[in-house]
Amino acid sequence: MKKRIALVGGGRMGGAMLRGWAPMADAFDLVVFEPFPSAEVIEIVTYNQWDLNPDPAQSATFDCVVLGIKPQLFVAVGDQTIKHLVGEATLVLSIMAGIGTAKIAEVLDATHVIRAMPNTPGQIGKGVTAYWNSPTIPAEAEALAVSLLRPLGTVEKLQSEKQMDAVTAVSGSGPAYVFLLAEAMAAAGEAEGLERGLAERLAWQTVIGAAALMEETGHNPQDLRRAVTSPEGTTAAATDALTAGGGIITLVRRAVEAAIHRSRQLGK
Repeated sequence: MKKRIALVGGGRMGGAMLRGWAPMADAFDLVVFEPFPSAEVIEIVTYNQWDLNPDPAQSATFDCVVLGIKPQLFVAVGDQTIKHLVGEATLVLSIMAGIGTAKIAEVLDATHVIRAMPNTPGQIGKGVTAYWNSPTIPAEAEALAVSLLRPLGTVEKLQSEKQMDAVTAVSGSGPAYVFLLAEAMAAAGEAEGLERGLAERLAWQTVIGAAALMEETGHNPQDLRRAVTSPEGTTAAATDALTAGGGIITLVRRAVEAAIHRSRQLGK
């Protein structure tokens, strides 16, 4: 029997999940709740003969409800829409930042809740998602959650829900740190006389290539950095400048701490 899945929120991550689920369309019946669906979301839903925005009060409960909305909207949307979708056996799979399983269970009267944190490279199947569930979650429910997350990329299981804020700060927000680095590299190249478009192409492709090298070789970043850093060479001079007085290492630590702080604020 097909699983009945509801996706609440069809933004970037919700849209990414829809794209990943499309090849699995025959495996379940899907309903999407998104008040402002993009043209792509409408196209995916229509092509796969899924449902878009039925009356939640008239919907039967689902096997799994995926929460892809902004955490600031959760309480209001939970009372207005999501509660109608959740039954006693429903699995609630949340990809919201900050909102803990206890809060989700309280607002939705849900028994089974799994938290997950994907990141934006999941839009092309190159992301990483960490998830946590309590030992009381049935194995079948956990397997369903993992099958819904896997199209986004790598899936990692956490040992404790307390780790979720750190995951949000490291991998959830992490792509923005990499984009900022590429932006800064391009700006520095332009400042040193490179034409802007060339500086951007050099910086962007360097980030892409470095990431691919880590992935394909399986070597850790420390070893790869040391391999490219000749003693007293240009790279050594640059990395010394980046790490002087704590430098980039301290800044990234502060960034992660700031993201964790904000994640905890969203959960209150």
